Amino acid sequence: MNYKEIAQETLKIEAQTLLDSADKIDDVFDKAVEIILTCKGKLIVTGVGKSGLIGAKMAATFASTGTPSFFLHPTEALHGDLGMISHSDVVIAISYSGESEELSSILPHIKRFNTPLIGMTRDKNSTLGKYSDLVIDVIVNKEACPLGIAPTSSTTLTLALGDALAVCLMRAKNFKKSDFASFHPGGALGKQLFVKVKDLMRVKELPIVKADTKVKDAIFKISEGRLGTVLVTDEQNRLLALMSDGDIRRALMSEDFSLEESVLKYATKNPKTIEDENILASEALVIIEEMKIQLLVVTDKHRRVLGVLHIHTLIEKGIS
Repeated sequence: MNYKEIAQETLKIEAQTLLDSADKIDDVFDKAVEIILTCKGKLIVTGVGKSGLIGAKMAATFASTGTPSFFLHPTEALHGDLGMISHSDVVIAISYSGESEELSSILPHIKRFNTPLIGMTRDKNSTLGKYSDLVIDVIVNKEACPLGIAPTSSTTLTLALGDALAVCLMRAKNFKKSDFASFHPGGALGKQLFVKVKDLMRVKELPIVKADTKVKDAIFKISEGRLGTVLVTDEQNRLLALMSDGDIRRALMSEDFSLEESVLKYATKNPKTIEDENILASEALVIIEEMKIQLLVVTDKHRRVLGVLHIHTLIEKGIS
């Protein structure tokens, strides 16, 4: 049995279903978008079985792209959750046949609230079709299932149409990347757009030494600080230099190296700093990578040390 060919055939059948449907998009789709746009309440998606699973994903997509939405299972609706639907909401009901018993049972109650109902079904004359104010066709010529029984092409089409609705709503609302990130503050995009240097920089127990500190004492401070570096400052806490493990290793190659020398002799003077702790952590990472450094010092305009940001912290927090 050639599984590769079966997989290719499945994808081609479902892809063709989407292409066929794209050619059939009409004014009904425009009206559906307008109904949702003018909704003053929530967009509620409902369905059972495979349609319910697709509906749950659709609701999640709507909610994360600026359209308040949630999924309501018809059975739960019949046992008290119907009260979650109000006349200011819009309902999208999904049933390929349009005759799902559980879904059909709640349709009269939805219409009793005079709630706009958008049906997604293959049959406009089905129970769902008749109750719906608008019907978005999910007709397919062929299921990818070899028996023609398991929802495959039909569920793919329904999911894609849900995505199409979401994208239309995003365009209509001028939904931006920053808006998306605000709904996903813990995601990678949210971290890129919202996490600032001040949120991640270390401000306590900084490994700071004065310019006249001996190298041997600075080495102990490096170990205590756990940053691989000490900050060298003057009496007013203004940054003069940094001395890292690497600086010490390079200094050891010098014939006149001495642990009794002042740290400033071997330190890197005028290191890279930033004065704005409110810049994005992702921007700080760009600076770190471009400068090929591991530690970025945050100072005020007088070069007084405020904190430090280590590349390891950025990586651990998922900043990229």
